[in-house]
Amino acid sequence: MLLGCIADDLTGATDLALMLTREGLRTVQTTGLPQDGLDLDEVDALVVALKSRAIPAAQAVDQSLAAAAKLVAAGARRFFFKYCSTFDSTDQGNIGPVAEALLERLDAEFTIACPAFPATGRSIYMGQLFVNGVPLAESGMRDHPLTPMRDSDLRRVLRRQTRGEVGHVAYDDVDKGAPAIRQAFAREKSAGRVIAIVDALNDAHLRAIGEAAVELKLVTGGSGIALGLPAAYRNAGLIGELTPPPSAIAAPAGRAAVLAGSCSTATRDQVQRAIEAGLPAFRVDPMAVADGSLTADTILRWIDRLAKTAIPLVYSSDAPKNVQAIQARLGRDQAGHVVEKLLADVAKALVAQGFTRLVVAGGETSGAVVNGLGVKALSIGPEIDPGVPWTRSLSQLDVALALKSGNFGSPDFFLKAWRYLQ
Repeated sequence: MLLGCIADDLTGATDLALMLTREGLRTVQTTGLPQDGLDLDEVDALVVALKSRAIPAAQAVDQSLAAAAKLVAAGARRFFFKYCSTFDSTDQGNIGPVAEALLERLDAEFTIACPAFPATGRSIYMGQLFVNGVPLAESGMRDHPLTPMRDSDLRRVLRRQTRGEVGHVAYDDVDKGAPAIRQAFAREKSAGRVIAIVDALNDAHLRAIGEAAVELKLVTGGSGIALGLPAAYRNAGLIGELTPPPSAIAAPAGRAAVLAGSCSTATRDQVQRAIEAGLPAFRVDPMAVADGSLTADTILRWIDRLAKTAIPLVYSSDAPKNVQAIQARLGRDQAGHVVEKLLADVAKALVAQGFTRLVVAGGETSGAVVNGLGVKALSIGPEIDPGVPWTRSLSQLDVALALKSGNFGSPDFFLKAWRYLQ
């Protein structure tokens, strides 16, 4: 195995695993630390999904170092720390502390930070992160319920989380290609900067950055930065021939359902489009869950009344002001927890009743569902939309799962995902 990856949430891990698979690396994803006995003989990259994005930094560091130890023991020679393409992290957040801890653990002197993912509208220019052309602090991420992003300058954001100065590799260097980028890395390193934000506006930039970063022991960023790594590793002789990605995935026979816990703009649009298209929908009221008047059994009885060919949509997605009002009453963590547990309980019951194909929207929701089902490892299938593949469980429980970051996917995602299953 060449590449060991640590992701700070489940859907982010799936996003990265998809990118690596699409670009030719044989990739497996685990939920939590890989278990002993996992067969990695035919694997180029292992992606470990943690749930560390919104926890205290010290805990995130401990979890990430534990994952790094597992990856080192598995034989990894290069490492990737993956976080969201919208850099979800407060001033007390984890990205900087985890990156610094991994640098020290791996005895590395320099790394980059590049969450750019142009295919999903994330770009970096002059150190500023843009979402679909809008500065991060003016985008919908400004009102994210867990990690509100109020500063678009990633240098400032990261500087508030780290001990040292944060460097910058600007567009002028990136646009000249890999040799100029490598020179910029050396310049930042010689200036004493151990982490540098790297501008990127298009996929060509990402491929050039990957080529320039081939010798870096640790790379950090969103999944977009992985676009250029597989070919760079092959050209450097670190791996053999690349493997073509799958165009479809075999899925077990059974019914399908959609569970949406994200309150992002993209997921709310997807919910609305699905309802307009006729998917039967059940809206989850967190206050009713908290007071016990809405339970998983309530939802399951509703699903039982539907036609067997129907694809039920169960969602808690809501506008930011409504989410904030619920958080004010229940507390931020409790408001999320009650919904995540409910949707995980629904998923477990549906699978027990013969549902084998689930689309799950939201990183926290996906983590709760996968943990509830006891899924420990996933094989990666075809890409539904940028950053979102179908996966299949590598465990006794055989299910197909599309685990979608809240911000990802086209408006018709819940409608078109099924066409990639065999």
